Amino acid sequence: MSATFSKVGLIGCGAMGQGIAQLSAQAGAQVLLLDARAGAAQHAVERIKAVWSSLAAKGRLDAEQLAAYGARLQAVQSSADLAGCDLVVEAIVEKLDLKQTLLHELEPLLAANAVIASNTSSLSITAMATALKNQKRFAGWHFFNPAPLMKVVEVVKGLATDAATCERLAQFTREFGHTPVSAQDTPGFLVNHLGRAYSTEALRIVQENVADFATVDRILRDQIGFKLGPFELMDLTGMDITHAVTESIYHQYYEEPRYRPNAIAAQRVAAGLLGRKSGTGYYRYDDGRPQLPAEPPVPEVAELPPVWVSPRAARRQELLHLLKGLGAPLESGQTPSANALILVAPLGLDVTTVALMEQLDPLRTLGIDLLVDDAATRRRVLATNPATRSDMRDAARALFARDGKAVSLIRDSGGFVTQRVVSGIVNIGADICQQGIGSPADLEKAVTLGLGYPMGPLAMGDRFGPASILEVLLNLQAVYGDPRYRPSPWLRRRGALGLSLMHEER
Repeated sequence: MSATFSKVGLIGCGAMGQGIAQLSAQAGAQVLLLDARAGAAQHAVERIKAVWSSLAAKGRLDAEQLAAYGARLQAVQSSADLAGCDLVVEAIVEKLDLKQTLLHELEPLLAANAVIASNTSSLSITAMATALKNQKRFAGWHFFNPAPLMKVVEVVKGLATDAATCERLAQFTREFGHTPVSAQDTPGFLVNHLGRAYSTEALRIVQENVADFATVDRILRDQIGFKLGPFELMDLTGMDITHAVTESIYHQYYEEPRYRPNAIAAQRVAAGLLGRKSGTGYYRYDDGRPQLPAEPPVPEVAELPPVWVSPRAARRQELLHLLKGLGAPLESGQTPSANALILVAPLGLDVTTVALMEQLDPLRTLGIDLLVDDAATRRRVLATNPATRSDMRDAARALFARDGKAVSLIRDSGGFVTQRVVSGIVNIGADICQQGIGSPADLEKAVTLGLGYPMGPLAMGDRFGPASILEVLLNLQAVYGDPRYRPSPWLRRRGALGLSLMHEER
């Protein structure tokens, strides 16, 4: 029997409700399932038992465990049946008025020391709590789908929530074998809040016609190590869910530009192109497999032009070493010759701006993204400007593909693709810490476990250098004039002082 809660009520028997019920029973609690839909609670019991039977067939549960778990599940018919529960979790539809009505009806049925929790992903815990007389015992308890496999749970404190309520939920989470992370009640909490940067910036890049969906996905998988590109991830999650959460967070933050939704996503939702669930989203799916466009072939170039590298290029010595290894004919003069391919490597600026600032011939100028060390990436990214000649474009692609590494060519963009997305992730992560929504350690755990990122946002910022991320953001703000790129004070100060983004003030 669980040391924390012995009897758990679960209201709402969809996928999330079933997952929480399964975990609660496995932790030793008696679980009562309730759903307004006729037969839904009993169907949920049968589905959970089927999961356990499958695990037993694979040798992951023994007969005794299988019988014990099954005996702890029971479908009930009304809220009155939950009267003896010491924890009740609501996992109904994401509508504030319906949740408040449910809580108002539920509270008088429960003992004074019973905890009430919501699995809401984006609604305000504080607003929901106004339906209760005793708001101290109410908190957010946000799981991720599928709950048994996603090992992180956000424990969310509303303005009136008692600290002991959060600690009891955190302890019960540990009894599942999951990791609890603490969050203050703000739009999106930790994970959904941080996740806005990945999707919204990718959508802006496509909207600007910098690159297509597949190219953006390939770049972010291969340069950073994301398991799924942003468009693959949105198709997996479902655009109806992703776009709704983005709009909710944007409006709850009073139209904060960092979370601005995108018309491309809205159009797909309106058209019913929701992703894998509808067979078409950003990609078309046949038998569940995305139909991806082929990468363009590497151009054949008879003779490479000489190559000149801007003295202001990021990682200039590394770039020169790479070019030498690729067999490029390098120029060493202070200015390029009349026939040279000109390479720039800016942080945050676009190729056009750099060419004008450095008085370079735009016809022969391309950019390369060197935020990530070339040795650490599986893909190189080049950017033309609107005036770049096709022969120079083809020569650059052929040169950087000489050793077999993949090369993506994009149109001009401040910050290329990776710089824009990474700096957005780092900046929002830094601002979550600046606002005190969660601790740096909890944020890192929440993001790596809840979103599956290869590293947390603060670790990502430290890896590529807070000063470099700060430079990218300041230059993006200059290029686009958009306040979405303004650096968080947490990042600005730590970048200026040479501190880790994990550094907390004492």
